[in-house]
Amino acid sequence: MRVALTAVAVALLLFAVPLGVLVHNTLFTEEKLELERAALRAALQVGPDFATGDPVELPPDQAMTVGVYDSQFRLRAGRGPGVSGVVVRRAATGTVADGTLGDELVVAVPITSAEQVIGVVRASAATSVTWARVIVAWLVLAGLATAALMAAVLVARRQARHLSTPLEQLARTSQQVADGDLTARAQPHPIVEINRVATAQNAMVDQLTALLERERTFGADASHQLRTPLTGLRLGLDQALRQSRQPGFDPGPVLQDAARQADQLERTVKDLLQIIRNQPSVGATVGSTPIPVALAEAETRWHGPLAAQGRRLVVTVDPEVAASRVPGRAVHQILDILLDNASRHGEGRVTMHGRGLADTIVIDVQDEGNLEGVAADLFARRPPRAGHNIGLPLARSLAEASGGRLRLSEPNPTRFSLLLPGADADVASSSAPAL
Repeated sequence: MRVALTAVAVALLLFAVPLGVLVHNTLFTEEKLELERAALRAALQVGPDFATGDPVELPPDQAMTVGVYDSQFRLRAGRGPGVSGVVVRRAATGTVADGTLGDELVVAVPITSAEQVIGVVRASAATSVTWARVIVAWLVLAGLATAALMAAVLVARRQARHLSTPLEQLARTSQQVADGDLTARAQPHPIVEINRVATAQNAMVDQLTALLERERTFGADASHQLRTPLTGLRLGLDQALRQSRQPGFDPGPVLQDAARQADQLERTVKDLLQIIRNQPSVGATVGSTPIPVALAEAETRWHGPLAAQGRRLVVTVDPEVAASRVPGRAVHQILDILLDNASRHGEGRVTMHGRGLADTIVIDVQDEGNLEGVAADLFARRPPRAGHNIGLPLARSLAEASGGRLRLSEPNPTRFSLLLPGADADVASSSAPAL
């Protein structure tokens, strides 16, 4: 309502002010024309012998003051000031003149005979009369503007209800969902924007319902999938318990088998959780290449090209991630893209550094270049041009397909960081953290 009323008020203001000025100018112009017509009628009563003293009889006019002045600017007939003013003197030059003197609107018309000005007719009226007409017109305009504003209020209230009612319904539906009623759905609406909100809310509730349903079925799925390995583990432990009473019993093989089955149980649980939560699959996040090996292979490939440019390639790996493994093929491609980018667009020494960050493996590729001016568009996919605009978007896609992420950590000096889910060297089934 505030928006609608403000718009209407501004429109009325922009319309009424110029119209009010136009009304003022029009009424005063009409009054001047009326005075000029009265002066012309009086001039017709002046004969050619006026200069020699012929008397003049003017028709009575109560609405205005009309007077006839001779060439010496003396009042000869009618009404008017004894001493002519500046308007009469301008008319004596042979042109119609008008102006405002005090509280009077004055028009003067020259009287000519034989192409000579022999006198001037002066007509005047109080400006208060014209101002009264102007004020009446302005009051009418104000009344019309008020009526338009009132109509706008009614229309705005109706439109506000038209807009607020579906939004209130959406709010009630959202509250029902928040209270646990996942069957509540927003109704479609003819207003496109509100209908989009309702559709998005329904889609969100559908996804939430599906997620909760998957969570509810997790127990049944887990019990079904874990029944066989649990039974095998239990039977193996029972058998080991019976054999432990025999002399010379070696518990090592039994314990190793129990550990293997426990690992299988753990992998099964994690697989189920990842499927339920739509996380990257285990196979995509765990590879078979240790980090030092992956970096050493990249160094072997790029030492020569960078050395040919007079640039060093330095590789370091923090001890805490030296035994970690990464998806070899994906990392192979990603490092080639990053090193190629450093070779083409970077400067100075190039460094590859493997480090740990919580449960995440981070591989930094850094050079001494500066990408501050183009950092926002590095990963944007654009139509390829002669082999360009492909590498970094492809590297990011490979990283995401492996359950990781590629980002520009620092534009100056340039440092790209490849974040991968951590994978312990002895437990190849570690899950992917949310990055």
